[in-house]
Amino acid sequence: MSGGTARGPELPILANGASNSSGAGEPREASPAPGSDPSLVRADDRMVDGFGRRIEYLRISVTDKCNLRCVYCMPMEGLPWIPKSQLLSWEEIRDIVEVMAPMGLRRVRITGGEPLVRQEVHKLVGFLRAVPQIEDISLSTNAVLLAEQAAALADAGLDRVNVSLDSLRDDRVEAIARRAGVAEKIRHGLEAADRYGFDPIKINVVLMRGRNDDEIEDFARLTLDHPWHVRFIEVMPTSANLDVSREEQVTCDEALERISAIDRLEPVEGPTGNGPARYWRFPGAAGSIGVITPMSHTFCDRCNRMRLTADGQLRPCLFGDLQTDLRGPLRLGQDLRPHIERTLRIKPERHLLEQGSDVGSGGLAALSQTGG
Repeated sequence: MSGGTARGPELPILANGASNSSGAGEPREASPAPGSDPSLVRADDRMVDGFGRRIEYLRISVTDKCNLRCVYCMPMEGLPWIPKSQLLSWEEIRDIVEVMAPMGLRRVRITGGEPLVRQEVHKLVGFLRAVPQIEDISLSTNAVLLAEQAAALADAGLDRVNVSLDSLRDDRVEAIARRAGVAEKIRHGLEAADRYGFDPIKINVVLMRGRNDDEIEDFARLTLDHPWHVRFIEVMPTSANLDVSREEQVTCDEALERISAIDRLEPVEGPTGNGPARYWRFPGAAGSIGVITPMSHTFCDRCNRMRLTADGQLRPCLFGDLQTDLRGPLRLGQDLRPHIERTLRIKPERHLLEQGSDVGSGGLAALSQTGG
């Protein structure tokens, strides 16, 4: 993309009025996943796990803190935060990526909590942009702080953004986020994302019955005129959101059925970094509609990622309790490759989530603890 030069007019996004401690703990040593083949761990410059899945994508959490308290993500009172001394520095994150890139890492996503609450995230983007093998750098954000940081992020080399937006109504946005006055800031953040050329722009909508499920069709219609990719996501249970997971679950199958009543949906290939989502679009639409179905249709067989927590734990799966400490060996000057390869060997075949239960979450209270 072309640096920080603004383009195009500002676009209205929301209709006004009524219309993340990491919990990482001590590193857990584990045997290879049952049924896996340790000989598959590396082939040439590729990271391959014990089930033959090529791992080329790393989600990097830079903080467990967030400026929102979304009802499906974090307790209202927050959590015990990771001490600053335990957070990886930008240079340490760069060093880890520089080890993983020759092993096959090609794409990274900066996450949180809310990553933009940590100062100077653009410096990390610049460090990652300088790693030759890294082809794509993206950011997951609630967009509250995006307008004021978009220019610096664009100049540093950020390619694209995923924006969490759970309603098109200001009052609902603020009720779900449990923070007053943020809807306008999110609107300005989305306008800035468009103006500074981040592409593609993906809008993530966590579906909740009784909170936003009556807006499914309205979100879908956004894609008729705007080149955005609206993705509907099923609630994933943690210990802090079990009431939402149990009582408000909406499947993406239901969403697609309702959207298809508007017009015919054509299956399409997803945009850059489509990951687990499946995509459709209306005939002639500028954007697309995606679904992410961790509960109703697992996509673990296609998983291509690992996660690095803000305090330096490499996790082979978002859920569960398997992880490998990289911060300790890194600060001791040790070779990280054996630790990374060990994590590939313990990557499980699938998650064990159950709706309304935290049995498969690995003790997570909030998705912000591991970067979501």
